[in-house]
Parts: sequence; C-alpha cells; structure tokens
Amino acid sequence: MKTVVVALCLVASCLALASCAPGPNDLAGTPDARGTVAGFRFGLWHGIIFPVTFIISLFNHAVQPYDVHNNGSLYNFGFILGVCIVFGGGAGGANRSRRR
Repeated sequence: MKTVVVALCLVASCLALASCAPGPNDLAGTPDARGTVAGFRFGLWHGIIFPVTFIISLFNHAVQPYDVHNNGSLYNFGFILGVCIVFGGGAGGANRSRRR
C-alpha cells in the first residue's frame, strides 16, 4: 500500500512540474528593436546579472531578466551557465568534508 501511495505522489509531482513548463518562444530568432538577436555571450551576461535584474524587474516592468529575442539553445546555455557562475553551481558542496 505504501508503494502505491509513493508512486501516485511521484506521478502527481511529475504532472504538476510538467504543467509549469513554458511553451515555445515565438520571438526566438527574430531581431529586437535594435536589430540584434541575443546569442551565447548575451545569454552568459544576462545569467551573470540575473540576481540584480530580477530584483529590478519586480519594481520596473520595463526591465526583464531574460531576452526573448534570442537564438535559442546557445542563449539558453549561456544564461544557465551565467546563473551557475553567480550561484556557484554544484561545486560549492564538493569540497566540504563531513566532520564526524
């Protein structure tokens, strides 16, 4: 009985997470007002400054932390890499040793 409950909770969690996934970006690959399409370097920069732009975007609707006029996968990779650089990724816990 416990296995069935755990399995149902797991399925419900997966469905809830999948329902939060965003749809396709219709503006990907199209230039913005300046005529540029953000690539890897802009994605990396936007990821690095994400904490600041996120806080500003809460108060100023003209500021967005993510550029929708991007080239797709490379921009997304740069953005995630930039966020990992700022927040340390998973490497911060690797060199901590347990004290017993």
